[in-house]
Amino acid sequence: MADDPQFLTLWPTVLMRDRLPADDTINAALADEIVRVDAERPDMTTGYLDDNLLASEHPALSWLRDCINHAVMRYIDHSGIDYKVDWHLQGWANINRFGDYHNLHNHPHCWLSGTYYVSVPDSPVDLPGRADHTPGAISFFDPRGQANMTAIKADGQVDPEYRVQPRAGEILLWPAFVHHLVHPNLSEEFRISVSFNVVLRWSGTYLPDQ
Repeated sequence: MADDPQFLTLWPTVLMRDRLPADDTINAALADEIVRVDAERPDMTTGYLDDNLLASEHPALSWLRDCINHAVMRYIDHSGIDYKVDWHLQGWANINRFGDYHNLHNHPHCWLSGTYYVSVPDSPVDLPGRADHTPGAISFFDPRGQANMTAIKADGQVDPEYRVQPRAGEILLWPAFVHHLVHPNLSEEFRISVSFNVVLRWSGTYLPDQ
């Protein structure tokens, strides 16, 4: 009798979703600091490379920086990487007011990207029209172009989009090459988040065996 077949999951794209041990006090402190910075820098979100929010020594941001570094370590452990990886974080804040969104994009020149959700509106404004709105959600797209073209029902390739409706206190972490977008905020409440890149400090040990 022949051996059982071997099934391999090739070229996986790993997205990590977790909840940080934040309480209302921490998130309120983060929101206050982000609103303060936004008042001083009107281009806080669009000029995200001009400053590094996660270099701040504000207590709540120091806490968040430590949590993000711990999340990166867990991602590395899950990936089976068994050697030292050295990185730094580059972060920026996002305040999405009513109607604000982020176009399809990815994050070049870094290894991982992620977002921590400080404040997410509870409910959108009741608007007429389509009932399939997912305000404030983030969508990720299959990086393998047209991989779903021949997929059939129940095939894991069938849906090229994965959509997350985040909650306050959650963190997402994903490969920086993955294209994603943020759906419009349809609430009068602010949607506040901290996005970040995990940028490697280069080492020859990262090179795979050839």
